[in-house]
Amino acid sequence: MPRREETVASFRNGIALLRSFGPDSRRQTITEAGARTGVSRAAARRLLRTLCEAGLARTDGKHFELTPAVLEIGQNFLSGMTEIDIIRGVLGDYARQTGGSVSAAMLVGTEVIYIARQPSPGQQLPTALGAGMRRPAHATAIGHVLLASLGERELARYFETAELAAYTPRTITNRRDLRTRLAAVRAQGYAMLDEELALGQRSIAVAVPPNAAGTRIGIASGSATQARSLAELTGTLLPALRQAAGVIAMAVDRA
Repeated sequence: MPRREETVASFRNGIALLRSFGPDSRRQTITEAGARTGVSRAAARRLLRTLCEAGLARTDGKHFELTPAVLEIGQNFLSGMTEIDIIRGVLGDYARQTGGSVSAAMLVGTEVIYIARQPSPGQQLPTALGAGMRRPAHATAIGHVLLASLGERELARYFETAELAAYTPRTITNRRDLRTRLAAVRAQGYAMLDEELALGQRSIAVAVPPNAAGTRIGIASGSATQARSLAELTGTLLPALRQAAGVIAMAVDRA
């Protein structure tokens, strides 16, 4: 992480403001945007006006909303990753082989951001659940395998900023308990969560061995609790996930 004096606060605030727009806040007033990002009303107004000038947002005079132009930022990142096409292909093979849905994600701060998702055969993936979706690392299996792959210094930084919110009664919200879980994940080589992000859902994940650039990617497969038992996740999905992770690692190194 760069030292504080080497960062630009206004740019950081602009990023926070962009992230403040979401499914429940697609349109915001200046006051609402300021409250969500913790910046002053005057700063929020300048940032929103700047986004409008850049074509990334628009306003009716009172409310502001992002424009489709923001997708270009993410698309430029994805198009620059030669791994993406490889990952998509491997995830497609996994879904056809197991009949299950599967996702790939990277750890960014205290969240995981999905870079590719493949639904079960015959199912369509809603746009809201596609690439770019963010989820809390502490409440997802894919987040656990990525956190478990961090060095102690990186993990300490995570715990300094993470808010371990409870999404279900099963969610781990105690830092000591989460550290214990991550140690177990590191030892066994996979993470399995049962109804910790959403009731009725369980998932299992493995980490892809990092490439030469040090990129850390995790892949996970989820299931409704009534569809697959925990034993099926470890007995059927886990071997297939590990195989897929190995294929991705080898293919990316050769790309």
